[in-house]
Amino acid sequence: MSQNFTKYAFTESVKAEQEIRGSRVSYARMEEKEQFKLSHRETSFINKQHGFYLSTVGENGWPYVQFRGGPTGFLKVIDNQALAYADFSGNMQYISTGNLNATKKAALILLDYSTRTRLKIWAETEILDPEKNPDLLEIVSDPNYKAKVDRIIVMHIKGFDWNCPQHITPKFTIEQMKDLVKQHPELLEELKPEG
Repeated sequence: MSQNFTKYAFTESVKAEQEIRGSRVSYARMEEKEQFKLSHRETSFINKQHGFYLSTVGENGWPYVQFRGGPTGFLKVIDNQALAYADFSGNMQYISTGNLNATKKAALILLDYSTRTRLKIWAETEILDPEKNPDLLEIVSDPNYKAKVDRIIVMHIKGFDWNCPQHITPKFTIEQMKDLVKQHPELLEELKPEG
């Protein structure tokens, strides 16, 4: 049974720090309102992303963070408690893969810079052989990307949390900028260098 993020993030040392700093009471109330499944809000947000930050921990206890990118929607919502994506050979260091094999734990940060929105997800993982999971392979594969899928990474969600937008600098993709300029042609004049 999955748990909300507080079960994983609020360790005894974290709770002690919250107590010292005065936030423990409000966070204790939050722990009573646990969410166990992705809702339409989370699913919709995940489906629009073209990348996420993946944090894993090796058996030596050291964290490793990597950016995973692809076409919009490459991280698939399998159900209201699981995500999956196709994994390729890349630079063949296999740090994330090795860490996931060793500890099975991951944290994801999905960030939409244009809307200053971020979602944190805690998950337990499994690595599947694509040849032994053809139905899932079909779901996570992109017919426009011809590289061979080496493995399928499945994330069983244990908790998630939305972060506040403070300090997220708005950034836009080229496609988002084109749409903005179409809707607001006066932006082109504002973006021209002075002089």
